[in-house]
Amino acid sequence: MPRLFAPLLLLCLMFASSAQASYITRQLNKPVPGGVAVIDLGPAAAAPSARFDGKPVLVVKEQDRWLAIVGLPLTQKPGTAQLTEGTRTLNFTVGSKKYPEQRITLKNKRQVNPDPADLKRIDAELAEQIKAYRSFSPNLPSNLILDKPVSGPLSSKFGVRRFFNGEERNPHAGLDFAVPAGTPIKTPANGKVILVGNYFFNGNTVFVDHGQGFISMFCHMSKIDVKPGQQLSRGAVVGRVGSTGRATGPHMHWNVSLNDARVDPAIFIGAFQP
Repeated sequence: MPRLFAPLLLLCLMFASSAQASYITRQLNKPVPGGVAVIDLGPAAAAPSARFDGKPVLVVKEQDRWLAIVGLPLTQKPGTAQLTEGTRTLNFTVGSKKYPEQRITLKNKRQVNPDPADLKRIDAELAEQIKAYRSFSPNLPSNLILDKPVSGPLSSKFGVRRFFNGEERNPHAGLDFAVPAGTPIKTPANGKVILVGNYFFNGNTVFVDHGQGFISMFCHMSKIDVKPGQQLSRGAVVGRVGSTGRATGPHMHWNVSLNDARVDPAIFIGAFQP
């Protein structure tokens, strides 16, 4: 009997530990570079204010506890990381994740090695987009488990190390969906349009602020159907799929950002792969 009891007790303890994890934690806690860490802040009468790497983070309430939803950039080193909440410092562990490589051939060589005039334009556009990514509105997101902006198969995953014409550039910061040109792109949660533009690399682009630094970016669109400042309900069309900017063909590119860290959108649609 004792030999049977020990494994049974261990199984019960494991089940109890799993049952204690919140729904949000089970769905979103993927603490790897390019992932999300869900940190339990405990109970409090009012929403705590938390920061990671000096930037405010999304804080939501589930039942009687507050949770910090922390975006981890691809540059985050595995090991111990720290979140600050008031006078407290909360340590958490970041695991490791290896991302694959992708090699792309572009006919337009300026999209690989821009000329001086292009670089001036790119720098100005980058500043605009960084400002948008760093937006932090007080309202809470309507939903954390997101809808797919389009229905279709993935053609390129998040975090892929990309080589254009043999030269390494920034890793892929979003998900690509293989869908035809003209396909409507829908916002995966309520939000406000905070930036619209036509950019050298991204082509026709829309940023939607879902609240508290939780932001979606859509690019390479053939058409933009919204304006800055417009309030959108979940499922509203923001534009149409295209191949503008640095693209080899029509597809839908979607970025998700948390506290100015680009994270894997697959986490929010139940498609994350360790």
